[in-house]
Amino acid sequence: MKLQIQGIDACHPSAAPDSAPAIKKMSLHIDSGEQVALIGPSGAGKTTLLQVLSCTIKPQHGSISLNDQKPWALSKRKLQKLRGQLIVAPQVPPLPPRQRVITSVLAGRLPAMNLMQSIKSLFYPVDIPAAHSALSKLDLPEKIFERVDRLSGGERQRVGLARLFVSPAKLWLVDEPLSALDPTRARQAMSALTETAQSNGITLVCTLHQVDMALAFFTRIVGLRHGEIEFDLPTEQVTPAMLKSLYSQYEHELLGNQDRELIEKQFERAAPIVVVNNCR
Repeated sequence: MKLQIQGIDACHPSAAPDSAPAIKKMSLHIDSGEQVALIGPSGAGKTTLLQVLSCTIKPQHGSISLNDQKPWALSKRKLQKLRGQLIVAPQVPPLPPRQRVITSVLAGRLPAMNLMQSIKSLFYPVDIPAAHSALSKLDLPEKIFERVDRLSGGERQRVGLARLFVSPAKLWLVDEPLSALDPTRARQAMSALTETAQSNGITLVCTLHQVDMALAFFTRIVGLRHGEIEFDLPTEQVTPAMLKSLYSQYEHELLGNQDRELIEKQFERAAPIVVVNNCR
């Protein structure tokens, strides 16, 4: 799915009515099948941008198009159909605690189902092999019939990501997918996401705080700060100096010493990936 926004102003949905826009006069074009990482300090506008792209937030100014359709000019029914062509994976997936994992995973297909199919799926999962395959990509197949409330935080996050693999959507919008994962699981998850998206021609837009992961797995990096695009470059053109500049003001004003050291280590790990290798 192709995305384009032009001159967008938009506020975070929880912001007060008179708040300044979380993203300002932003323009961005993403071609079908591209894989783009959004990075930047907290409050840069990454999540708000995802919500604009998912047609959850209507911009205050500017225009947006998905596959050359302007969503906010469509009828309610056509807008719902357009939203069915994309899937959002939030940082904290909304998984009912008493629901079985298989049901939660197959919920990734709900936007493409009619009402009767959706209700039936809640009680009688119809594609166990697809759910098992999705969970296997994230090393979680043995949990397929477990209840969600018996999972750890990292396992819940992986179940939320597994929904992507069963969805028919051609646009994946993923918000901080690694926040509850250890480094090994994080690398496994990013590999599964990017490889599956690439092999199926899916457009992937992902927000990340892990700079090294963004550089290792994505071909294009968009750096955001203060609601604006600081840079939009192929991964091999992103330098450690650019990354330090992106986080510098945030680092001095908001971060503690421990967090500063963490970001410095990410820059150090990122340097050889950027300068020597080409993304992978």
